[in-house]
Amino acid sequence: MKNSKFVFDKITKLLEQGLISSRDLSNELLTILRSKRDEIVFKMRLTSKDEFEVLSKRVENLEKKFQKLQPQQKKKTKQVKKS
Repeated sequence: MKNSKFVFDKITKLLEQGLISSRDLSNELLTILRSKRDEIVFKMRLTSKDEFEVLSKRVENLEKKFQKLQPQQKKKTKQVKKS
């Protein structure tokens, strides 16, 4: 309940400030949610900030490599003839 109240308070403040366009509103909501996620991770003391940044960059690099490899795998597959 406390967390939902926080989000609703942030949304009402955004509307009061005049951020009416959906793009601005969605960007602000994503920023708020990311900051809350980071706060939770730091409170749990899972990793330090530096470690978190390094690990997130490694994951991004792996995702890019994976996306590059997926089209190559699709080209290599052959269709089997039905008899």
